[in-house]
Formats: sequence, structure tokens, C-alpha cells
Amino acid sequence: MKKAFNYKRCLLGLGIIFCLYFVFSGFVETARGSQAAKEAELREGPNERTEIDLKAIPFKIIYETFRETDGKENWELFIMNADGSNATNLTQTKDLDEMYPHASPDGTKVCFVADEGTGKNKVRNVCYMNIDGTGRVKVADNARQPCWSPDGKTIAYLKGEYERYTTQAYGTKGLFFYDLATARHKQHPNKDLHHIYNICWSPEGKWFVAIVQGGMGFDHNIIAFESYGTGVFDLKKYGIEGCRPDLSPDGGTIGWAQISEVDLYVADIDLTLSVPRAADLRGVVRCKKGYYVNQTDFSPDGRYIAFGYGPEVDYSVGVKAPGWNICISDLSGKWVQITTDGKSNKEPDWVPIGKKNAVALEQ
Repeated sequence: MKKAFNYKRCLLGLGIIFCLYFVFSGFVETARGSQAAKEAELREGPNERTEIDLKAIPFKIIYETFRETDGKENWELFIMNADGSNATNLTQTKDLDEMYPHASPDGTKVCFVADEGTGKNKVRNVCYMNIDGTGRVKVADNARQPCWSPDGKTIAYLKGEYERYTTQAYGTKGLFFYDLATARHKQHPNKDLHHIYNICWSPEGKWFVAIVQGGMGFDHNIIAFESYGTGVFDLKKYGIEGCRPDLSPDGGTIGWAQISEVDLYVADIDLTLSVPRAADLRGVVRCKKGYYVNQTDFSPDGRYIAFGYGPEVDYSVGVKAPGWNICISDLSGKWVQITTDGKSNKEPDWVPIGKKNAVALEQ
């Protein structure tokens, strides 16, 4: 026997759905309003240095800077304490330019890019060395934007799109893996990766986050892509849009810079799923009009973010950015300036301090 359609039950069900929708919408709007209020309270510009106990931070910071070496100005890699003290030149190569440093997970090594040659013969290469500046090894010619695997045994890097030299960050085509033990190179399984930069390998090793600009069907987006697969996912649908993403040591938080009312954001991210998800976006840093914030990096304990800050100029790797300095934020909205000379101090990266590298750094 055919059952009669129950209109009352249907209407009741629809009513429940609409009620839940409006309750959820109200919750979202309330959360957004609360977040907007918190972001409005963020201070424009750095706080007094006493707002953060910098001397209590046990890690060092390595960064690129443009300054004079043996009578000639060039790019060098410096390392300093978190409070800006004891700044030391690790490279001291007046005829080379070293930039974009990334410390290994155990803090014993650093990978970076080095510009060699002049004019039409200029080329950007990827290298690594010990954290004290010794034992330099060239990884690849015409390569850029290196980062470490979570176990420190592999360096991922991007190949230049063309043979000619360029400072354009997105001038890349293909991602490759370099095994330190065997010195062998292997291309990422996704051969279509191009115009990506600022790659960051997730702590569990299954994902990369990066920027893609004018490639792979994207305009300018922050993406996540599989470390050993071909999946690529746009994080813009979660409100993550801007530049220079970085992941916290536990992989549960993503930070990035964004030219908007707030200049540095963080959000929760779940990379344990087959499709990454993000939520709870919150502003951390706001700077004055006419200034930029960029180049974010989480500290080894996840409590701080180091970043570059300065006037609205081109701050690309290998491009001088007068007035730029290194800063630290504690994620609560407090941030302070660490360097003060404005000598294009950029691309900060935290250096974990352990027994293996503590002696080398003290010498």
C-alpha cells in the first residue's frame, strides 16, 4: 500500500534545517565580529623591545643581509641571538651573494642560494654548509628556494624556469629532491609543478605548502601539494591568501603574510586528512601604512614567528630592500624589532640549538 506523503513531518524537518542554518550563521558572524574586534586592537608598528623577553628565547636566527665585506657590498648570511646580539657573518665572501637561509631540523646545517658570476654569466645555485660556515657543498646549478625534509636527510629545491638569471621568485619549473648521503637527485612525481616558490615541507613529511604565481591554472595563491603524489589543493577557500606560508613545528598551524588590514595571519590547519583543511584565522601583526611584513618563520617551540619588516619596496631574494629589519612576534599581537640598521635584513630562519651545534656556534 502506498504511504501518504507526510507534509507536517516535511515542514517540521525543513524548519529544523532553517533554524540550524540561522543559528550556525549567527555563530559564524559572532566569531567573525569577535575576530574583527581582536584584529582592531592590534598595535600598528612594533612594540617596545621589553614587551617580549628576548633573552629567554634559546634559539638563534639566521638571515640574509646586504652590507660591506672586505670593502665591497654584497649579500651575506648572518646569525644572531634572538635579542639581536652577537651577530656574526657566516659566509664572508665578497665575490659571492648568499641568501635565503634555512637551517636543518637539528640545527647543524643550513641550505641557501648563492648567486655566482656577473652579467650574462650570473647564475643562482643551491648550496648547503655546516651551521658555522664550514664545509660548503653545491647542490644544484640554476636552482632556488631550498628547504629541508623533516629528518634533515633531503633538501628539496626548485629549478630555474630559464637559463637566464632572474630575481623573480616565481621563475621556477620542477621540484627536485637531493639526498645528502648519496648526492643523488630525483624529480617530484608531479612534473607539472611550475611558478611555485617558498616551499615549506610539513613536519610529518606528507605535504608541502607554497606560493604559486601565474602557473598551474592559478593567479597568486597559497597551495598545499602532496610530497610524493600529484594532488594540489588551493587554500584560498579557507581564507588563506597572501604570501610566504610557513608551518609550525607540530604542523598544526600555518602562518602567512597578507597585504590587508592585518599583515600577518595564522590559522589552524589539518594535514592528516586526504584533503587539507584550515580554520580559525586570526591576525597577529599589523604594521603602519607604507610598510610591509613578510617572510614568516615559526620558532622551533612554536611560540614565536620571525619575519621581515620594512618600507614598501621590492623585497625579493637578491633585491636590496633598504630599511628592512628582522622582527619577532609572540602570536598574541606583540611584536618587536630585532635588527635596527636597515641593511636589507630579510629572510629570517630560526636555528634549533642542541648539543651537536652549540659548540660550533660558540666558536
